[in-house]
Amino acid sequence: MLNPGSPLPLYQQLAELLSREIASGVVPPGGRLPSEPELARRHRIGRPTVRQATELLVQRGLIERRRGSGTFVKSAPKRVDVFSLGGTLSSFREGGLTLSTKLLGKVAERPVPTDVENPFSERRALLLTRVGSVGEKPVLLERLFFDPQIFAGLERLSLAGASLSRVVEERFYLKATHAEQSFRVVVPADDVRQALGTAPRAAVLRVSRSLFFRRAPRAVFSELYCRTDELVFSQTIGAETRHD
Repeated sequence: MLNPGSPLPLYQQLAELLSREIASGVVPPGGRLPSEPELARRHRIGRPTVRQATELLVQRGLIERRRGSGTFVKSAPKRVDVFSLGGTLSSFREGGLTLSTKLLGKVAERPVPTDVENPFSERRALLLTRVGSVGEKPVLLERLFFDPQIFAGLERLSLAGASLSRVVEERFYLKATHAEQSFRVVVPADDVRQALGTAPRAAVLRVSRSLFFRRAPRAVFSELYCRTDELVFSQTIGAETRHD
């Protein structure tokens, strides 16, 4: 029951109650929530209060409104351990998803602007940019910087749809030993936003990663822009991963 005497607003109380019902399976994924009039009668509150509560759950990604059909519980998004050393394609495959990739422009040596996180800052690096999609929907953009001396000739290889970690291992005989990563939520630049198809001012997860190889520390640096509205991007701690 809702408590009118509580300092917590009624719409937040209802949102928490509905969240618990969803979490406990009372309303399963794909299930339809009671209508706004029904919830208003059941809890003896006004429909605007119900609308505030359901809007809060929409913002949390728990439910979705379908025009003409009602409000439904969203299915749990797929989880991808994309931050392992196993490589992006391998990470999606192990998560039960098929990721298709598309290169954006040609791989070429370019000057790198000032960036305190990028080991190639104010130097030159081979730059590769690609967007990854599940089905027809883009979910990930990668911008990778390679040491031009260690990876000489990379730009002449056929990289469309290729596993880059496999190319690095099989063509350059290098296998990553470990990585340094940092995470932040950002509003991406227009070119990233347009490639991912996100709304203006919509935030994405940005991961900065430096890869270390024996005798070649920080030879690869990458920026990953991840759409968390489509997938859950996770990181497994302490688990051994494959480099394939």
